[in-house]
Amino acid sequence: MEIFLNGKPKDISDAITLEGLLNFLKLETAHVAVELNQEVVTKTAFPGTNLKAGDKVEVIHFVGGG
Repeated sequence: MEIFLNGKPKDISDAITLEGLLNFLKLETAHVAVELNQEVVTKTAFPGTNLKAGDKVEVIHFVGGG
């Protein structure tokens, strides 16, 4: 199925959760903020949030530096 990830189309498996998507992208859930269809998703909801075709996912990855 196709979703929109940070504004770009992305093909993913049909049965995937938000947590599964982040794992697929190799992103640690502790270091990201996620918006799904213009709603912020709490980290505790990642495992139970199923994605659907056409969903708009925005992922912000925090990077440290100095």
